[in-house]
Amino acid sequence: MNFNTQKFLIVGVSKSGVSATSFLLERGATCYVYEELDLPKIKNSIKLLEEKGAKNVSQSEIDEIIEKIDVVVLSPGVPINHFIPLRAKKLGKKITGELELGLQSLQNTSIAVTGTNGKTTTVSMINAVLQKGNKKSKCVGNVGTPITSVNFKNEEIAVVEVSSFQLETLNFYRPHIATILNIAPDHLERHYTMENYIYLKNRLLKNLTESEFAVLNYDDETVKEFANGSKAKVVWFSMKEKVDGAYLIDGELFYKEKKIVSQKDLSLSNDFNVANALATICVCKIMGVQSEVIANALCNFKGVKHRLETVEEVKGVTYINDSKATNAEAAISAVSEMKKPTVLIIGGKGKNESYDKLFEKIAESKVVHTVIVGETRFVMLESATKAGLKNITVSDDFSIGVKIASLIAKEGYNVLLSPAAASFDNFSSFEERGETFCKLVSELKDDKKVYSEQEDE
Repeated sequence: MNFNTQKFLIVGVSKSGVSATSFLLERGATCYVYEELDLPKIKNSIKLLEEKGAKNVSQSEIDEIIEKIDVVVLSPGVPINHFIPLRAKKLGKKITGELELGLQSLQNTSIAVTGTNGKTTTVSMINAVLQKGNKKSKCVGNVGTPITSVNFKNEEIAVVEVSSFQLETLNFYRPHIATILNIAPDHLERHYTMENYIYLKNRLLKNLTESEFAVLNYDDETVKEFANGSKAKVVWFSMKEKVDGAYLIDGELFYKEKKIVSQKDLSLSNDFNVANALATICVCKIMGVQSEVIANALCNFKGVKHRLETVEEVKGVTYINDSKATNAEAAISAVSEMKKPTVLIIGGKGKNESYDKLFEKIAESKVVHTVIVGETRFVMLESATKAGLKNITVSDDFSIGVKIASLIAKEGYNVLLSPAAASFDNFSSFEERGETFCKLVSELKDDKKVYSEQEDE
C-alpha cells in the first residue's frame, strides 16, 4: 500500500487507533481521526495526534470526509456495521483494521492465535518458549500491544493474538501457523449469532495454503470441523485422545509419541492451561524448538496478569484477580480451580449470553457466597436463583461489592474476581477493572493494619 498518496479515516481513538494514526503519519499519509466518546483521555490523544499532523473530524463533517478518503481504519471496538464503514463501503472505499494495516507491512514470520478463551495465555506461553529457544519474538495484537506500534527486526517472529473483533476486518492475512484454541458463546451482543461468531473465527484459516500450518483443538467439535475446509497442514492437540500432534495421556504431555513434560511439573497445571500448553507445544515444535527447551519454559511460565492472578493475602484471605474472564466459560474455568471456600465477585456488561450453565457450575463448586455487581446483576441474579443459590448479594457498585466480599470471607477463604462479563459498564477495559480490584485489595490491607494498630493501643 502506498501510504503517502492515500487519505485515511481512523475511526476510534483508542490505543490501537492512536497507534494506527501515528504509523500512517510517519509514512506520509493524510489522516483524519473520528471519535464519538467524549472522555479526557480521548481528548488528550486527539490533541497529540493533531500535533503530529492528523485532522480531527466532528460528527457534522463526517459525511464530507468519507467522500474524500480512500481507506477507513477501524479500531477493534468499532463494529463493522457502524454507520461509517457502511457508508464508506457503499462509496467503494476500502475498509480495514489496525491489525491488518500493520500485518500488510510485516515481512516477518508470524504465528496467530485465536479462540474464545486462553488466547493471551497461549501467545505469552509461545513467546516464552520461543525466547527460551533463542528465537527472537514479540507478542502483538489483542494481547495489548498494537502491531503498528512495533518495529520488527528481520529475524524476529510476530506472535499475534487475534480477537473476533479484529477478524471482522482481517482479509488478507496469512500466518505461518494459525492456532484456534476453542469456540464458546462470546460477544454475541456484537456478532448477533453464534453462526456469525464461528464464521469469524474460521476466517483466520481462509488464506492458508499447503505451505502453512493450522494448529487445532481436536476436542472442540466446532474447531475440529474447521480442518475440513483448510488447505493447511493440520496439527492437532487434545486432552482426551492420542492425535497427530500434542496430547495428554496419564498426566504426561506428548508430541507425536515423544514425552515432553509431566502435567504435575507445569507451573500452570490446571486442565485449561494444560490445553494451552499442548497448543504451545504444537506451535513450538513446528518452529523447531527442542523438547527440553519447551519443557523447561513451560515449567517456569508464571501466567499472565489479570488471569487467575494471586493479588495478595489479607488477614488469611487470598484475593485472586481473574478480570480477564469476560465470558461465562472463562469464569467456569476459574471457579473450577478453587480448592478452598471462595467468595465470588461476578458481573459487568453483558454479551447476550446465558448464565444458567455458569451458575449451575457455581452451585457445584467451592463458592460459598456470590457477590453480583454491575449492569448484568439482575440477569445473573435470575440465573443464580434458578440454580438454587441462596448466599447471594447484589450491588450496582464494584467497590462496594469488593468490600462486601472482604467482610464475608473468613480466614482460609479465597475472594475471586471472575466477572463472566465485559468491563465496559464501569471501566474502559478488563485491565482497568483488574487494577481497580488490586487497588481496593491493597486498601483493605491498609484498613486492616490501621484497625489492628488501634486495637493494640
